[in-house]
Amino acid sequence: MKKLTFLFLSLFSASAFAQDVSEERVRTVISTLASDEMKGREIGTPENDKAAEYIAQLFKENNLEYCTGNSYLVPFNYKGKTAYNVCGIKKGKSEKFLGFSGHFDHIGVSNKSGDNIYNGADDDASGITTLVGIADYFKNKKPEFSMVFMAFNGEEKGMLGSTAISEDKNLDPIYNNLSALFNFEMVATEAEFGKNTVFITGDEFSDLDELFNQNAVNGLKIHPDPYAKQQLFYRSDNVSFVKKKIIAHSISTADMSKIKHYHEANDDMSIVNSKNMTQIINNFAKTLEKLSPKNFNPKYNDKVKFN
Repeated sequence: MKKLTFLFLSLFSASAFAQDVSEERVRTVISTLASDEMKGREIGTPENDKAAEYIAQLFKENNLEYCTGNSYLVPFNYKGKTAYNVCGIKKGKSEKFLGFSGHFDHIGVSNKSGDNIYNGADDDASGITTLVGIADYFKNKKPEFSMVFMAFNGEEKGMLGSTAISEDKNLDPIYNNLSALFNFEMVATEAEFGKNTVFITGDEFSDLDELFNQNAVNGLKIHPDPYAKQQLFYRSDNVSFVKKKIIAHSISTADMSKIKHYHEANDDMSIVNSKNMTQIINNFAKTLEKLSPKNFNPKYNDKVKFN
């Protein structure tokens, strides 16, 4: 009997960890997006299109459904040419959605000699890797919430992609049921609060962080925005959805007092803390597993500005 009990516990333990996203997977996704071959993923370049296609392939691997039409690629106009956001859906037990986003474009290359590729590993290949990791985690699960995964383009040119897709009427059935959007922006490094922590922009505008932290697992914590004076809440892709009065905040680990790689050529794999990223992704996903429309329905207060 003891042997059978031990065998059962061993199998249970193995299955519990088998669903976790591996650090190898995290490194593969972020290093592919931040590779020199992607040439900084600037919107309007073939490499930007290549990045969009790569993300679409990752969505396909996770058996996500299309958000609209017959492709994960959602086109919009950029200077008379077609650029793409990438969007996929995971159906849950409820019609209510949680959204996960990040931007995959960066600032391309410069004319300088030497290393002139702005790889954008932290900004924001890390955010895309995080939302892909969450999709990985839920691949063979049916969460309480349905989930929408959005990889935005053109953030560096003025949040063009998030603006375009937020205004796409074909996605209104999703937006009308979107309880909250987590926009991952620069999560490749350890936060000033330590490992397994993030901060939220605009924490003073809603109770999202409080509700999340009440359910957070394994010590994961969302901290208040330490840079509130910089108004980061209104300076990233989440604001495209704030304007629609959808609860939308950016999640980050960027320690602005230490970071020396923002929009620099050294924003590459050398600055990526993949172990910390992997821990955050898995604990974030496990926390999401506990959330349902009954215990997670964040609201804005009267401090937020919608325009």
